Amino acid sequence: MALQDGYLDELTARSDIADVVGSYVNLNKRSGSNLFGLCPFHGEKTPSFSVSPEKQIYHCFGCGKGGGVINFIMEIEGLSFMDAVAFLAKRAGMPPPDDGTPNEVKNKRARLLELNKEAARFYYEMLSQPEGKAAVAYMEKRKITRPVAIRFGLGAAPDGWDYLLKAMRGKGFTEKEMFEAGLIKKSSKGSFYDTFRNRLMFPVIDVRGSVLGFSGRALGDNEPKYLNSPDTPVFNKSRNLFAINLAKKCQDGRFILCEGNVDVVSLHQAGFTGAVASLGTSLTQDQARLLSRYTDQIVLAYDGDNAGIKAAQRAIGIFEQVGMKVRVLRITGAKDPDEYIHSYGAAAFAQLLDDSPNQVDYQLAQIRARFQLEDEKSRVAYLNEAADFLSKRSNAVEREVYANRIAQETGISADAILLEAKKRSSRKAKQDKKKAERELMRPAQAIQPSGHELRYSDVVSAAAEEGIIRLLLLDPSLSPMTDVLGAEDFSSPFLYKAFRIVKKRIQENASLTPASLCNELEPQEAQHMSAVLQKPERASEAQRAMGDYMEKLKTQRLRRQGRLNPGALADLYRNKKGYGEH
Repeated sequence: MALQDGYLDELTARSDIADVVGSYVNLNKRSGSNLFGLCPFHGEKTPSFSVSPEKQIYHCFGCGKGGGVINFIMEIEGLSFMDAVAFLAKRAGMPPPDDGTPNEVKNKRARLLELNKEAARFYYEMLSQPEGKAAVAYMEKRKITRPVAIRFGLGAAPDGWDYLLKAMRGKGFTEKEMFEAGLIKKSSKGSFYDTFRNRLMFPVIDVRGSVLGFSGRALGDNEPKYLNSPDTPVFNKSRNLFAINLAKKCQDGRFILCEGNVDVVSLHQAGFTGAVASLGTSLTQDQARLLSRYTDQIVLAYDGDNAGIKAAQRAIGIFEQVGMKVRVLRITGAKDPDEYIHSYGAAAFAQLLDDSPNQVDYQLAQIRARFQLEDEKSRVAYLNEAADFLSKRSNAVEREVYANRIAQETGISADAILLEAKKRSSRKAKQDKKKAERELMRPAQAIQPSGHELRYSDVVSAAAEEGIIRLLLLDPSLSPMTDVLGAEDFSSPFLYKAFRIVKKRIQENASLTPASLCNELEPQEAQHMSAVLQKPERASEAQRAMGDYMEKLKTQRLRRQGRLNPGALADLYRNKKGYGEH
C-alpha cells in the first residue's frame, strides 16, 4: 500500500518492537540477543514467542505468527494494515498516514460507528415510547434503576419488523450500511428486517467510547436469550467485552467476569464497577489481554454447574498466560450475582469476593472432589494427580505451601509429595530438552510455509533462495553478485517477490532491515518471512555462502527444466568460483 516516501521506515524506526510488544507481552526471558515471553496468540506454558530487537521482528516458534511491528499491531489489535499504521503513528507522535485512499473508503469505519451510535440513540429513546414498555417492565423486575440504565445506554428494540430500519433510513443511512453493521437481516425473499426485535438492548462500547455493536436480551420467549451483533468491520465478539468502557475506570484493583449482561449491570449498580461480561462466547485470549491492560486481578463469577466449572478451569489457564491472578467466586443461596445481591446485599457480596479462593485453591479443590480419601487406591490416585498439578507450578514456595496442605489431608508427608512433583517436572523438562535437541540436529532446510498459496514446490532451491535474502539483508554489498538472477532462477514466486523488494531497496539506498522487508509483504508473507529471517548467516563467510546458494539455484533450475546432465554440472562446478567476480 502506497504511503509517503520513507513514512513506514520512519514509523518503524520510532516504534521499537521490544517496547511495543512489551506493552502486551511480558518479555522476561533472554536467549542470545532475543527476548522471549508467552505467546499472546496461542496458549502455551513455556515461552516460545521471540522478539529480536536487533532485527526488529517477532516470531512464535509455537504457532508461527511473526513479522514486524506493524504486523504485530494488526494481529493483536485486530486492525487493518492502514489502521495499524495509524495506531502506531499516534503512539509515536507522527502525523497520520496519507495513503491516497478515497475518502468514501477511508471513512467506511467511521460511517459504521456513526450508524451504531444513532442506533443506540434510537433504542434508548424507545424506552420513553409505548413500544418500549416491555423493556421498562423487565428493568423494573430486575430492579435496574433509571440512572444506571442511562449510564449503560440501555434501550429497547420494539416488537416489530422494521422500526430501526425506517428510523435509520430517515437518518440517511442505506440498507447496505445497516446490513454491514449487522443491524438488519435479509429474508429469503430479498426484503430486509430488523435484527433485534422485542429485546432489552445493551450497546457494546469500546474503551474509546465508540459503539461497536449490540447485545439484546429477549423479553419474551424468543431464542436465543441473548442475541449479539455478528462480527462486522467494526465489531468482533472475541476481542471485546461488555462494559469494558466503564470497568476500565474501576478503582477497586480487580475485575469481575460475569456470564450475563444483567449481572454486570446489577453489580455496577451495587458499586462493583469492575464487572464485565464476554459476549456469548467462551473467554478468549484477546479478551484476557484486554483486561490485563487495566488490572492483574480477576474474579470469575461463573455458575456453579458443570458447564460453569469447566469454563472456570479453562479461563484460569488463559488468565495465567497473561500474568493475571485469578479468584473464583463461590455463590451459595443464589443462582447468580444479581440474585445474591438482591437477597443478601452488597456488603455480603463484597465479603464473598474477599473470601473467594485463588486459582490454585480452586483447582486443587476440584481435583480433590473427584476422589474418596478413605479408600487407599483413590487416595493414591488423588496424590498422583495433585503431584502432577504441583509439578506445573513454577514457584517453589507455592509448591511447598500446597504440598503441606495436601499432606494434612492425606497423611502423606509433604516431602514425598514434593519429591514426586519434582520427578514429574524433571521428566517433562528432559522431554522438552530432547525435543529441542532433535530440532537443532535436523539438517538445514527451507521452512515450508503454512499457507497453501505460499507452499514451496522445490524445497532445496527454496532453502537457497531464503539464504540469498538473509545474506543481502546482512551484507548489501553482496548485491552485485545476484544481478544475474531472474524470476526463472527462483522456484518460489513469494521468495522472488521478497528478493526484488530487497534489491530495489538496495538500489534506492533505502532503509534495509528485516522489518522494512516485512512492511512490504502481505501479512501471511511477513509471518513466514519472520521465520526465515530467524535462521542465522555468518558474515565472515557471506561471499562464499552467497556463491554456494547461487550455485544451488542454478542446479535446481536445470533439474526442474530437465536439463541437468553431466556437461551442465561440469560447467557449474567450473564456474563456481566466478560468482564473486559478477
